[in-house]
Amino acid sequence: MTAQVAFLFPGQGSQAVGMGADVYQTSTAARQVFETVDEALGISLSKICFEGPEDTLRETINAQPAIVTASLALLAAFQEALSPHSSTWSSPLVPSYTAGHSVGEYAALVVSGALDLMNMALLVRERGRLMHHEGTVCPGGMAAIIAMDVEPVQEVCLEAENLASQSTDDTNRTAHPGQGRVMVANFNAPGQIVISGEQKALNLAMGLAKERGAKRVIPLPVSGAFHSPVMQPAASGLAQVMATTPVQDARIPVISNIHATSLSDAQMIREELAQQIASPVQWTRSIEYLASAGVTVFIEIGPGQALTGMVKRIIKGVTTINISSAADIKKAAS
Repeated sequence: MTAQVAFLFPGQGSQAVGMGADVYQTSTAARQVFETVDEALGISLSKICFEGPEDTLRETINAQPAIVTASLALLAAFQEALSPHSSTWSSPLVPSYTAGHSVGEYAALVVSGALDLMNMALLVRERGRLMHHEGTVCPGGMAAIIAMDVEPVQEVCLEAENLASQSTDDTNRTAHPGQGRVMVANFNAPGQIVISGEQKALNLAMGLAKERGAKRVIPLPVSGAFHSPVMQPAASGLAQVMATTPVQDARIPVISNIHATSLSDAQMIREELAQQIASPVQWTRSIEYLASAGVTVFIEIGPGQALTGMVKRIIKGVTTINISSAADIKKAAS
């Protein structure tokens, strides 16, 4: 295949009980991915993926490593299914770029060679623990704002912060860096923006967005205000963990969630992963960057189809392929 290919990996919210179970049964390579992560974590994450219960899988400390592991298992099964004699794909298929949405960036970094599987599992589980903890210290959440332009959403967030600060006394105002803060957290696609913040400020922003003409305002089932200043203490904690985690230069460029540009230097990757959890995900710009770099085939690998839908809204005329099951692999590999 001569076209430039990018691998895309989904983030939190894509998890579903049963994910990866079919490739675990049918692919030796996929089974090895799950078994390696189970060994690294000292728990049966694979059982949580396959059997749930849903409440346990949804917990941030489980959901994040589970999504990344299921995604990498699906990729392993896909690569295993490719024929060396295929007229469509090379075997193995080496992408020109990799990218992941939020925690999906960790799957992209494993594919790029920057992180190994066991260190990824430990790092992502600690990421989930830190993020969940910060959500208990400074309660907050996230909400999708549908069919509203970026600038009005940003104005709504600023107005909500002002309102929140007016009703907060001085003793509480400096208690936490996320207190009274709300901001755009995910620039997902045109007309699909996610805001994130401390609960009071978030509620104000959600109300204002409805008043200003948002088609829908949808609270997201997450345990904190991810990708906002509420997560700054968690980012500091993750930076300490990153300092002792082996990271290599990426052999395949990874698109930075923060800057929407190519990332390959090990030290820059460390900084990216630490600050990413308190910074907005620049997904629209990331896909635009890939398209401008000549990528014409986007393969989403992991549970769900959210990223495929976003790509179609951001860039017209490209090929999108979704791999979230053994049946998808059979179809894509043929």
